[in-house]
Amino acid sequence: MGLRIISGSLKGKKLHSVRGRVTRPTADRLRESIFNILSFRTRDAIVADLFAGTGAFGIEALSRGAAFAVFVEKYRDALSVIERNVCSCALEDRTKIIRRDIKYNLNCLRSLPCLPFNLVFMDPPYNKNLIRPALCGLHAGSFLKKGACVIVEHSPPEQIPEDCSEYAIADQRRYGKTLVSFLDYML
Repeated sequence: MGLRIISGSLKGKKLHSVRGRVTRPTADRLRESIFNILSFRTRDAIVADLFAGTGAFGIEALSRGAAFAVFVEKYRDALSVIERNVCSCALEDRTKIIRRDIKYNLNCLRSLPCLPFNLVFMDPPYNKNLIRPALCGLHAGSFLKKGACVIVEHSPPEQIPEDCSEYAIADQRRYGKTLVSFLDYML
């Protein structure tokens, strides 16, 4: 079975996937577990879906009542799939899709009228040292609201950088070979 929206106004909606190994989509069960933990934080949220892949996290958040979602992805094939998924869910007026390699910076977000974010999903390629540049970019650009929640899906060997003191680990959960860290933005 392919990707689908778990809950909310788009419950059961099937999503398109990216062919090949460019992305590693988060399984429906894991996404459901993450959203069960977030529960109340999704409604009216301004969401960033970084390393967006299919856009499933951002679309799930919109289905559950988020106000707006920004998808940032560098791969052309993935961007095309995000656009197809957004259109098939009729969410064009509540989304922005940006092509960007996050490891350099997040300056592409500066002109967005929806800032700051209060909910961020990050699912970078595992073990590529991309967590630090993304967290630093969010902080350096003042793109986060105080108390924002940043959810990072990563491999257990790749830990949240200790020198990113603007963030506090509120919770960590292990799901098989995946570690999900819930960070609170402290500034």
